[in-house]
Amino acid sequence: MTGGCRRWMTLRHLVHTMPAEGLGGGAEPGLQLAVQELQPGGPEEEAVSMRDDPVGRRLAEALDQAEYAYDRELLERVFGLAQKAHKEQLRLNGDAYISHPVEVALILLELGMDNECIAAALLHDVVEDTPVTTKELRTAFGPDVATLVEGVTKLGKIPYTSKEEEQVENLRKMFMATAKDIRVLIIKLADRLHNMRTLEVMPDFKRREKSRETMEVYAPLAHRLGMQRMKVELEDLALRYLDPVGYGEIQHDFAENRSEHEQFLGDIMARIRARVEPEFPGSQVSGRIKHTYSVYQKMYKQNKTLREIYDLYAVRIIVDSMVDCYNVLGIVHDLFKPIPGKFKDYISTPKPNMYQSLHT
Repeated sequence: MTGGCRRWMTLRHLVHTMPAEGLGGGAEPGLQLAVQELQPGGPEEEAVSMRDDPVGRRLAEALDQAEYAYDRELLERVFGLAQKAHKEQLRLNGDAYISHPVEVALILLELGMDNECIAAALLHDVVEDTPVTTKELRTAFGPDVATLVEGVTKLGKIPYTSKEEEQVENLRKMFMATAKDIRVLIIKLADRLHNMRTLEVMPDFKRREKSRETMEVYAPLAHRLGMQRMKVELEDLALRYLDPVGYGEIQHDFAENRSEHEQFLGDIMARIRARVEPEFPGSQVSGRIKHTYSVYQKMYKQNKTLREIYDLYAVRIIVDSMVDCYNVLGIVHDLFKPIPGKFKDYISTPKPNMYQSLHT
């Protein structure tokens, strides 16, 4: 059970309040002719708009529904360049390569990232995989977008060789140090997430290699940035290839007993709402079944079968203040007998990523 104060900060606010070295705005004057061929709509070839492209159409529709008013003119130009640069390239599953940067952009759009971040996502592979240069990107789209693309390219070149925990931790620190702008890490995490979603086309040894790297480097980075949903999905996708048997057993049980799990969780939340909502108007009560890797860890560490794991559910209560958190905790302990030694106060002692809540 977790209870948190309503003190959330959006990713957009996070990245805008963190300083970026060497970032500015606007394209550099006097260099437009150097990239004339890269500009969509040039004499060589008419640029394909998002809506006219079967892959880009999904991004256009997502931008239409976004709460934030994105710079559509910029993103149309960026998409045109990316689509043209990757035109002859295919992914291993046979899809047009442009589908990958578009999917990365969609992930970042769900997180509410800014114009430059979405643009850099669409362009994140052009410098490494096509003749387009960072200088040309800087001229066409400004130093901010170009610097983000350059940062993502540099992160991709950091070698992952040692499996020793100390060396893995050094690699995480290297990632943090290399990414002077936190948005670079967020783009890289979105890139890895989509690659993990489509990992089934890779050879078995490559799937295991990428999954171990994801589990040891990328999922912990997502955790440190407070990106819990991304961390959970990365861990579950990695487990699918690292221990397919264990993963399959847990998934099978969840599917077979889904209605039972949902009914139990629904009953618990109903009892909590009946007591909390009258005293704390505007409070939010939500619940979930623990994700696959979390259950897997408990089975492994405690040497238990799935049927012997009782900590399968989590309920979250969000209220307006720290004082309310402690008052709601009293209500929960009145409803359910607390287990000794299982209470944690992350309000008085926040986690390193400044996560604050009460666990019981």
